[in-house]
Amino acid sequence: MRRAVTVAASVLDQAAASLTNIAVLVIAARASTADGFAAFSMVYIVFTVLLGLGAAFVGQSVVLEKGEEHETGAAVRSAVTFTAAASAAAGALLLAAGAAVGGATGLALLALGAVLPVVLVQDGLRYGFSALRQPHRALAADLLRLACAVPALLLQPHGSSPARLVLVWGLSALPAALLGIALLYPFVRNRPGSARRQLRKDHLGRRFVVEFAVGSASSQLAVLGLGLLASPLVVGALRGATTLFGPLNTLFTSVNAFGPPLLGRAGSRRATVRAATALAAVLALVALGWAAVLYALPDHVGRRLLGATWESTAELLPATGSQYAVMAAGTCALVTLRVLSPRATLSVQVVFSLLAVVLMLGGYALGGAAGAAWGLAAGSALKAVAAWIRVRRTRPEAAVPSPEDQRSAAPLS
Repeated sequence: MRRAVTVAASVLDQAAASLTNIAVLVIAARASTADGFAAFSMVYIVFTVLLGLGAAFVGQSVVLEKGEEHETGAAVRSAVTFTAAASAAAGALLLAAGAAVGGATGLALLALGAVLPVVLVQDGLRYGFSALRQPHRALAADLLRLACAVPALLLQPHGSSPARLVLVWGLSALPAALLGIALLYPFVRNRPGSARRQLRKDHLGRRFVVEFAVGSASSQLAVLGLGLLASPLVVGALRGATTLFGPLNTLFTSVNAFGPPLLGRAGSRRATVRAATALAAVLALVALGWAAVLYALPDHVGRRLLGATWESTAELLPATGSQYAVMAAGTCALVTLRVLSPRATLSVQVVFSLLAVVLMLGGYALGGAAGAAWGLAAGSALKAVAAWIRVRRTRPEAAVPSPEDQRSAAPLS
């Protein structure tokens, strides 16, 4: 029963965090002009990349900590201390970059630099609570985050500048960060912890950063490059489309988290692959169904969701829906590889994530924003095919990783 409650709290916490991200982007789109949301989206991509790097380097490793409670508490304290120091340093770099860039995007980068330590520490606390087997405490903090962010952004007038929206969004995380620190304090009190712990040569975060960099950050940075070198409106359109598919991101994240332990208990290799195939089919159908619902939305409903960004986003829905359908298949294939041969995923991620970036840039050159979206869909499809071919050719390793080992998996989609 206790395990079931822990799993339920973890899923609800992930859902609360995902809902916050979706709500932030939807409200920002409604409160902005198309150009304003494009600038906001570019800055939000910078934040997303930094968030992913922090989760990969610090979060994914701290949840693997084993030992007595005081040892885990020391590791969590070290992780939080490092996150605070690293985010402050990154924030200083963003302040310098914002001053150099100038304009609406530069001001938004300045705002992000000012609030970055607050938002990264608040999110990083979730991994500390996970390591301590206290997900209900993370859930409490993330619900407060949601309850503060949504009203704060809703109160902003239409046409608010990107910098103002970033600043309001960042400062709204402060109550949740303070609550999280208060809830964490009893577990880290009198526990010696040093930020240098994260800089050891054997730190697992180094490997997870590589997987994140090639699996997710590369495509996001390529989108950011399009905005800086070509048209910022492309970034707003792509971000608007992915925002509408936010519920599917929550599903995929849950599959990454809980899929490997469940598939690992399937028994034989054939049973494992059969279960993963069935799950892939279900998720793909859900993705196509959700895409159909979005595509059928009347324009006036779409404008209420995304404001001026809806017109450019609506053109991308067929491509983005197709991408999420094949991402469902690819995610399940990569999770299956985690069960059969955990070392087999990195090569697939490196080759086909970079190929997806090339296809996205080529698609933009040929067909603008829609071409870029179809390029991303093609890249995801090729990665899914390659992953399933690898599954077919892979034999299980001698020992199936334990559920604890499975939690070391970096984000796969």
